[in-house]
Amino acid sequence: MATLSRPENPGLLLRPLAPADLPAAHALSAALRWPHRLEDWAFALALGEGLAAEREGRLVGTAMGWRHGPGFATLGSVIVDDAMQGRGIGRRLTQGVLDRLGEDCRVLLHATEAGAPLYRSLGFRPALEIRQHNGLARAPAEQAAPAGLTLRPVRPQDAGALVALDAEATGTPRAALLHAVLPLAEGVVLERGGMPAGFALIRPFGRGEVVGPVVAPGVEAARLLIGHWLAARAGRFLRLDVPAESGLGGWLAAHGLAEVGAVAGMVRGAAPRRRPDLANYALVSQALG
Repeated sequence: MATLSRPENPGLLLRPLAPADLPAAHALSAALRWPHRLEDWAFALALGEGLAAEREGRLVGTAMGWRHGPGFATLGSVIVDDAMQGRGIGRRLTQGVLDRLGEDCRVLLHATEAGAPLYRSLGFRPALEIRQHNGLARAPAEQAAPAGLTLRPVRPQDAGALVALDAEATGTPRAALLHAVLPLAEGVVLERGGMPAGFALIRPFGRGEVVGPVVAPGVEAARLLIGHWLAARAGRFLRLDVPAESGLGGWLAAHGLAEVGAVAGMVRGAAPRRRPDLANYALVSQALG
């Protein structure tokens, strides 16, 4: 699929984003001071589909979408070269990804303040605000597990249970995403009665490692899971993207992970319905959800 240029953008071509584009895409994100490595771009493209905006043989913009089960997707990695801003390229890229996902697909994204007006004009409405925390981890004081729960490492046979917990916590069947993350990650599980009741994964990303997803039956359980990684990675660079209402912000800052930015969750269509006694306390990434 390729889209010819329009009068307002002579010479601009929209086409599928390909693996060969990733070094140029990485350069675009680096120019915005995004921390993504080339490996992070490759992981995202392998899981999803994207559009490239090309002018005179040069990549000048990107947008990507990721399907999570029937009828739901996330959208992200919307970037336009600074020199090409203000020409409607971001709108064309975003609309192109939405067209590929389908009119009936519910879509979640995380918008910067600058990008939010575009997404509102495309039918998105506000959802959860997400706050980014990062820094050099400091180990918390030893914390007792909530009654009836024990902490242990993730085992290979846990995969099915973790996928099910994630779906209940997010309201979205994200099996493909979890199965892609697990081989790259270390993890800990909160176990109740011999069954997983929560978990937290950590994997390489950006300037260090990212903790997420963190699925837990309450904020104290989430702190126990995250606290394990703060202690295990004390003195190393960690990142978490957490809901503003999670109750984790001040605690993370007290353990070396300052709040460094925020994005607005926005959704087109009905928001996912999750299990009320279970929540996702940290994203896999802002793009993937």
